[in-house]
Parts: sequence; C-alpha cells; structure tokens
Amino acid sequence: MSERLQKFLASAGLGSRRQIEDWIRQNRIIVNGQPAQIGMSVSAADRIQIDGKPVRVARQQQPRRVLAYYKPVGEMTTRRDPGGRPTVFDRLPPVRDGRWIAVGRLDLNTQGLLLLTNDGELANQLMHPSSRIDREYAVRVAGEVTPEQLRRLLEGVPLEDGPARFDEMREAGGEGVNHWYHVILREGRHREVRRLWESQGITVSRLIRVRYGPVVLRRGLHPGRWDELDEAQIAELLQAASYQPPAVEAQPPAESRPVWPDKPQRGRKKPSAGSERRSTPRPPRSDSSRATGRPASVKPQRPARSGRARPNPARPSDSD
Repeated sequence: MSERLQKFLASAGLGSRRQIEDWIRQNRIIVNGQPAQIGMSVSAADRIQIDGKPVRVARQQQPRRVLAYYKPVGEMTTRRDPGGRPTVFDRLPPVRDGRWIAVGRLDLNTQGLLLLTNDGELANQLMHPSSRIDREYAVRVAGEVTPEQLRRLLEGVPLEDGPARFDEMREAGGEGVNHWYHVILREGRHREVRRLWESQGITVSRLIRVRYGPVVLRRGLHPGRWDELDEAQIAELLQAASYQPPAVEAQPPAESRPVWPDKPQRGRKKPSAGSERRSTPRPPRSDSSRATGRPASVKPQRPARSGRARPNPARPSDSD
C-alpha cells in the first residue's frame, strides 16, 4: 500500500509533516536514487534515504508515546545547536524505531510545557492551525498596563506577519512593578506572545507555558524533567486534536519502564557535577483560580501526570 511520502515518514516517527516537507525542499531525501518531490507516493518497497542514510521503517508501528516536558530557560527546542547550547532532546529517554518530535517550539528564554511524541502525524495535527488548540501562558510584565492596552490585545493588533490577538486574558496578581497575566492563544506563530505585548510598549520579563490543549504542566514537576502520558491522557489529547489514527496492536518498547501508580516517572538524566538546578518559583494566582489550580476563564482540564499518579493542580502555541 502506497501513501504520500510526508505521511509515510511522519507515521514512522521520523518527523512531522512540516519538517519532512522542509527536508524535501532541501533535497535531503532520496527515493529510489532520485531526489524526492513533495506529494509523491511511496511504499515499504521503495528505497528511501535521508541525508544519505537508509530509512528503516518498522513493519509493526510502535506504541504511541507522549511526554510532557518542563523546558527550562536556556535550552533550545532543536535537535542540534551550532553554538553548542543544550537542547531539550539531550535529556529525553530513548525511543525505539523512531525519534522524539517536538510539538511546536519554545524559545531560549521561555520555559514551561513542551509536548514531545514519537507519532509524527499526531504532532502535525496538534500544530496545525485548523486544530485551534489552546496554548496557555503565564506572563509577567513590567510596568503599568492600562485597560485600553488590554482591550487592544483582545481585539487584535497588527504584527509583521499579520494581525494577531489573545483569545482570552485575565489578571493573575502581582506586586510592585511586576504583574502576572494568563493569556490563551489558539495558534503558534514565532514569539507571538512577546510580540503582542511589545506592540503595546510593554516588556515581558518572564514567560511560562502552562497548558497545551488538555495537558497541564504538573505542579511539582521540576525544569528538565518530564511526565509520560498514560493511555487515557493520550486519548484525550487525540480527541482535542480531532485525530483518529488507525488501531495498532503492538507490544510496549523494550526500553520503557513500568509506571507504578504511586511513583511518577521523571527524567533519568542527572545533572553534571557542579551544576545545581533551582526550583522555579510559581507565578501568583488570583483568588478565582486558587481553589482549582486553573484559570477561572479556562474549562478545567485534566493535568498531565506520570502513569496513574494522583494529579496535582498546575501553575499559570507552538511558539511563544
């Protein structure tokens, strides 16, 4: 059975459709000795190479896996950085017959929830503008913000790549010159949260993504660690993305660990000698969100957690 090259490679967990289309344009993919073309059809019988290396597609698709990773400030959302800076992929557990694909990006100075999966089709659907999935951020801004500025941010302002706005916004407290807001976007343009505030002459001093669709950044999860979503949480994520993959029967990958109900699964890589990690202070929450741990304007969502560990309430788009 043949299918389009982008979908074939994405289903094998080699990248999202968007990434694979970029590789095709860069002539990095060869099919049967010829440069690949966008939209061409392939099957398991075709000889496919990426960067000169043969692509081995497993006959049996591996179980779908999703990680909820807490990206710290200072890490790149890229597989390799020419400057030698650390990347989010340096800390992740191994995945068999595929690789981790980031669902969108967070820039170097933004921290918070980053989803990663070995299912390229799911990653593509979660990032696609038509899915209209909530990306929620906690934003700390410096200086006074007027009601008129808030109104403009909700109604829409012009940016270099077209008009943009926040779909929802609410105050979340603060002291002195620093004030916290929770904002929600349903698209993922480059640095969109920061650029929206900057359009009003307001400086963002801290930015944390706390939710992506139904997955919430778990309280107690430290920067540089992750939770692996269980089957029920993945099903909820598929529903949010309106993604209905074909049923697959497969055994769990050999390297995956059993997830005990009372022991959350966390990152296994220890920090190097001499390095210390500080727990990141949580942004303040308003009285309306203190009872539930979630913004009052947002429909309560099920927080991401390790295996079946008891969920904890969370703190405050593809790109920020």
